[in-house]
Amino acid sequence: MEPGLEDLMPRLLPVGDCDLAEDFDPTVPPRTPQEYLKRVQIEAARCPDVVVAQIDPRKLKKKPTVNISISGCQPAPEGYSPTLKWQQQQVANFSAVRQSLNKHRNHWRSQHLDSNVTMPKSEDEEGWKKFCLGERVYSEIDALSDNENLGIDYMKVGFPPLLSIVSRMNQATVTSVLEYLISWFGEKKFTPELGRWLYALLACLEKPLLPEAHSLIRQLARRCSEVRALEESKNEEQISALNLLICLVSR
Repeated sequence: MEPGLEDLMPRLLPVGDCDLAEDFDPTVPPRTPQEYLKRVQIEAARCPDVVVAQIDPRKLKKKPTVNISISGCQPAPEGYSPTLKWQQQQVANFSAVRQSLNKHRNHWRSQHLDSNVTMPKSEDEEGWKKFCLGERVYSEIDALSDNENLGIDYMKVGFPPLLSIVSRMNQATVTSVLEYLISWFGEKKFTPELGRWLYALLACLEKPLLPEAHSLIRQLARRCSEVRALEESKNEEQISALNLLICLVSR
């Protein structure tokens, strides 16, 4: 330790100079409290001021990945299994969306919401279901009334996952809303409104994923595979949407 530097550092214990025997050997176990304290002082003085970790740069070349086990998923119907090239392209697109969202989150969070947008509280499960899916899907109403054709009523058709909306959601809210919608999907049919919000919420999840997020997205993948296997009409657009969610979770 440099001269004078010790005076600038606060002492943890008021230890003064120790009167030690002439044959004091710091390499052997201390026999008295004074010898112990002196040994601690000697060892502390030998510690370097700055320590640099030795890191193997080869271990940093690979990007960290999160492996999600989706055991229990049912296979895709014959002829509707996505190709590896398609999966890789969807993962690349999704990664770009995640990076852009993280980069511009603060900007979109600062944008004013329209006067008709009132985001529910995090714990308001029914409020979020109606907000995301709309009262028509929530109440399972298929027909449009005449006066609804005059303009879009987002309370009835649901608010889309606009960047100005999802950027205001913290991780606790993102996880909660994801749980609400997956719970809804467990008993209801798949809809475009649901698909858009599930994709947006997955893009908002931050790594490393919390255990509850791991469990939720595994549950989502399994449910998507169940609906895909039961798709009697083989609706190509819907099967593609289900394949997309399964692909993003598994990869």
